[in-house]
Amino acid sequence: QGQLVESGGGLAHFGDSLRLSCKASENTFSTYAMAWFRQVPGKEREFVATITQSGITAYYLNSVKGRFTISRDNTKNTLYLQMNSLLPDDTAVYYCAARAYYTGRIADDYRIWGQGTQVTVSA
Repeated sequence: QGQLVESGGGLAHFGDSLRLSCKASENTFSTYAMAWFRQVPGKEREFVATITQSGITAYYLNSVKGRFTISRDNTKNTLYLQMNSLLPDDTAVYYCAARAYYTGRIADDYRIWGQGTQVTVSA
């Protein structure tokens, strides 16, 4: 089973931008639909964005639409999440995840997960 390693999290201020990266260890990266989820203590993991294998189609949580952009570079086995206009409500641990075949918004459908990267946005 492949591994995913996130990076790029950190401390940001209201309105700032951050870019998260997720590096896959497998050369089969291009065969997986990929997604970003986030989680705050005491709450379930929340879907943020997902992208098809080709990178052509993406879907977003309504509250991040227009602010976040998911993308991928299959030549580098890397997934990205560009986060602009950050809000304190975006504070969470962000996880990348992979699944076969189709994109989806359900965390349980994803079988490969990264370890997470903390994003903290101050007001």
